[in-house]
Amino acid sequence: PADPPSPQEHGLDFQRLLDASAYKEMFRQDMIRWGEEKRRADPGFFCRAAVEGALQPVWVVSDTRRLSDVEWFQDVYGDVVQTVRVVATEETRKKRNWVFVTGVDDAESECGLDEGVAFDWVITNDGDMVALGEQLEVLLQSVQRSL
Repeated sequence: PADPPSPQEHGLDFQRLLDASAYKEMFRQDMIRWGEEKRRADPGFFCRAAVEGALQPVWVVSDTRRLSDVEWFQDVYGDVVQTVRVVATEETRKKRNWVFVTGVDDAESECGLDEGVAFDWVITNDGDMVALGEQLEVLLQSVQRSL
């Protein structure tokens, strides 16, 4: 289809499209294809949509997936951009019901930032809530100092 299976247009459950369920997987390739078409026509399309109307002094733009997205934010906002990568082991991801799908999980939409970005922060999220909290606290303190 030319358009993604959006909840508004197709009566889908938006929350279920955000998780790792089979429901999402039924529509995932169509959503990726639609997104690629939009990016080819306008590389900043989704970046501009993410910040539209934002007035807060700190923004968290989650789930950025491509080098072109990171570059767009760095070009537009310069040195104030802080890049954060959240990682988990493959074992942890499988415990969270992730299953590798050829043609999807090896596509740019899933691994486009595996190379080419020197992340300012790398946060490990393998289920240790104390360790995660400590890492996030250091990041939060850094952000607060920069305000």
